[in-house]
Amino acid sequence: MIETKKKAPLVSRSKRSDLAKREESLAYKLLIPTIIILLLIAIYPLGQVFVTSFTDRQFASGQETSFVGFENYRRLLSITIKELPPALDEETGDVKIDSDTGKVVYERPIQILPREPYRYREYKQFNFLGNRYVLGATDPDFIDAIRNTVTFTVISVFLELALGLGIALVVNSHFKGRGAIRASMLIPWAVITVVSARMWEWMLASNRVGFFNTLLYYLGLGDGQIAFLASSNLQLAAMVAVDVWKTTPFMALLLLAGLQTIPNELYEAGDIDGAGKIRQFITITLPLLKPAMAVALVFRTLDALRVFDVFQVLLGQSKYSMASYNYFQLIGNRNMGLASAIGVVIFLIIFVFAISYIKMLGVDSDEA
Repeated sequence: MIETKKKAPLVSRSKRSDLAKREESLAYKLLIPTIIILLLIAIYPLGQVFVTSFTDRQFASGQETSFVGFENYRRLLSITIKELPPALDEETGDVKIDSDTGKVVYERPIQILPREPYRYREYKQFNFLGNRYVLGATDPDFIDAIRNTVTFTVISVFLELALGLGIALVVNSHFKGRGAIRASMLIPWAVITVVSARMWEWMLASNRVGFFNTLLYYLGLGDGQIAFLASSNLQLAAMVAVDVWKTTPFMALLLLAGLQTIPNELYEAGDIDGAGKIRQFITITLPLLKPAMAVALVFRTLDALRVFDVFQVLLGQSKYSMASYNYFQLIGNRNMGLASAIGVVIFLIIFVFAISYIKMLGVDSDEA
């Protein structure tokens, strides 16, 4: 006699629906403490910054606060472009020519840039289609801070990615003392940023007390008086060097974690098929390393966009990042409303970068 197995009773759709609703309700209840904490330590302060950015509030002052609308944002971000006409000789009415250079003398930007409703200052002059123009801004320092921060971010993150990938590939291979090398490579990242900035301040000193001036002098590449931190052409490069030295190990650590998730069997199959190391790197390593690389790029880019300590310690008020200029307005000028507007602008720029990275690199996709 053949025994037949009894089929398990099917759960009705209504019962499944009730179970799903209970699980969903439980999930929301478990999320309540997290939501409360986020409201207290993140969303509420952020909302306060947004509100303060529309006022003229002064930091540590008893002055009455007034609502000013978008005045702070207009003061920060207003720019204009004006054509510079040639200067005319008052006696002859002819165009002035510089006797030393033989070039046309143009009117001064201060005479061309508008003063109402805001006073514009010169930010940059440039030539276009044979004409000379001046770019004016109500706050050239903040426009320059945005340019400095974005340039610093792009260059430093690119170098950290390239160097970090190289280091990760090296320490991922098998060799004697690999563990000690992995531990020692994290030393720059473990050093407090202010401490590392002071170390680099000594090494970048503008005389032969500094390590780099001494090294370049003995190599015959300088006179030992290169002002790395005072020259406007070298300041940003110095900031990039400091950040790359400190943060490349962090990038290498993230990429190393990604490399260790790639099965060795794939490389063995590549060897059998006759694929060389470069071919394996392009067809195996890079595609499978994309998720870790995407996360590393997102973290480092967002961190670099809010860089503060390196600029503040090494450059002070000679060159700003967005965050250090925010600090200057809040502590130096005590203009809390304007500083809050700067904070909102920084937040929006970081938000745009984050969304762009996530969409471009597919961090939120199932493949990543």
